[in-house]
Amino acid sequence: MTGNRAYPDDATSGFPTPPRSFADREDREIRIDAIDDAQMDAVAEMYVAFDPADRAQGIPPAGEDRVYDWLDAIFDEGLNVAAFHGDDVAGHATLVPDAAHGEPGEHAYELAIFVLQKYQRAGIGRELLETLLGHGASEGVDRVWLTVERWNSAAVALYRDVGFETCGSESFELEMSLRLTD
Repeated sequence: MTGNRAYPDDATSGFPTPPRSFADREDREIRIDAIDDAQMDAVAEMYVAFDPADRAQGIPPAGEDRVYDWLDAIFDEGLNVAAFHGDDVAGHATLVPDAAHGEPGEHAYELAIFVLQKYQRAGIGRELLETLLGHGASEGVDRVWLTVERWNSAAVALYRDVGFETCGSESFELEMSLRLTD
């Protein structure tokens, strides 16, 4: 247990690290890479175009100014990877340090992942998620947690398949966690 959050006893490993490329289910060439402030404008463009109906738990925020404020915090503290189709950002995933849920010597991070609607259901989310976890492990991340709306069965199934376990639940959300290192 770390803070008030339970983590699986066994570590999940073997995730790929960026950069990497693959063909998605639509036969589009997708490149996943670690990103920094230099790519923030491209990521912001994706979030500004994001369908409000696909927002979850208030993120990504609506409106360009709020998107940039949110990304400033994420890029300042977190680890970020993006999926690119040509020069366009198809998806973004981040691990943000969570000081409230870390013990000394452990590094707990909250995960968030978004794939632009026209790229969903093509396998990009799984590749993006696994690459983010590989990047996190290579950067010393010990523990990862997330919240997901319990009705989002596709996301819950993906998280479980990758190794996340349910560690808590609220009326509308599940909290899931994963251990990257022993």
